[in-house]
Amino acid sequence: MNIALVGSGKIVLSCLDTLSRVDGVTIYALCVRESSREKGETLQQQYAILHLYTDYQQLLQDEQVDFIYLGIPNNLHYVYARLALENNRHVICEKPLTSNLNEASQLIALAKSRRLFLFEAITSIHTPVWKWLQSKLPSLGPLRLVQCNYSQYSSRYDDYQRGIIHPAFDPAMSGGALYDINLYNVYITCALFGAPKAVHYRCNQGANGIDTSGVLLLQYADFIAVCSGAKDSASPGHFTVQGSLGYARIMDTPNICGQAEVVLNNGQQYHCQPSLPNHMEYEFQAFRDCFMAQDYARCYAWLDIAQTVSSVLQQARHSANIIFAGDDGRPQDGVK
Repeated sequence: MNIALVGSGKIVLSCLDTLSRVDGVTIYALCVRESSREKGETLQQQYAILHLYTDYQQLLQDEQVDFIYLGIPNNLHYVYARLALENNRHVICEKPLTSNLNEASQLIALAKSRRLFLFEAITSIHTPVWKWLQSKLPSLGPLRLVQCNYSQYSSRYDDYQRGIIHPAFDPAMSGGALYDINLYNVYITCALFGAPKAVHYRCNQGANGIDTSGVLLLQYADFIAVCSGAKDSASPGHFTVQGSLGYARIMDTPNICGQAEVVLNNGQQYHCQPSLPNHMEYEFQAFRDCFMAQDYARCYAWLDIAQTVSSVLQQARHSANIIFAGDDGRPQDGVK
């Protein structure tokens, strides 16, 4: 499985480190902007990458590329992914898949029509801890409340307060706490319980209208899910499901899902803590296995979750009057 990575930011560096340890995957190419060529050459040497491109269109013509991995600003996900799919390349796109539901639906339909794999690079639902927690839910009895929190003081927040706007805090680039960090809470919730009946988002908004922190309320038929996420403050992360017979809890941030426990009212306790040190390895192993088995049904099941999450995020934004540049239906430019 030959993969070409697009971008050179922090997430791409983490991805390179992860892929170097995943059997059956070759880091075939890296694509960076011309202005980042020197950084790209350093990474090429460090990770023994076969090819370096500074032109995305040229990369897409390389017939040896199986997958395009997109680690670029959120607002560019749709146009870059669409070009890859139109050139018959499978795609792994960093979260969020797109800026809005319309874009996500278009990419999913295109991938299916061309029988191509499209994966959203979300860590949580591919971890053993998430699967273990899912299996334990029946023991909790009727569910009553879901509470989750992922709050991390952003390294870009001080700049934001000084008026220096990075993509993570720019509505024109589909940033904000909901799409960058609270998304992990939403993903686990929707993967476990499906689409909610109602969505309400209340947030702290900066001078440019972006949400720096917020609380998302998801109403289900018999219980409520409360998803908190912040980039302007920090606290311990968790994902907790409360039922009439006990509770289940992921005991660290919902992107890591490194350990979990179940505590029942009758005193029984269960624990799960896998040993794999890099949580990103699970998702790429899952993508590799799905590709090697040509398991489109599994891919489509993940895309169903991705589409549900995209819908929830869009409803949440609109409830808080947060508008992204791509909401007018015009795909954003920027392909190099």
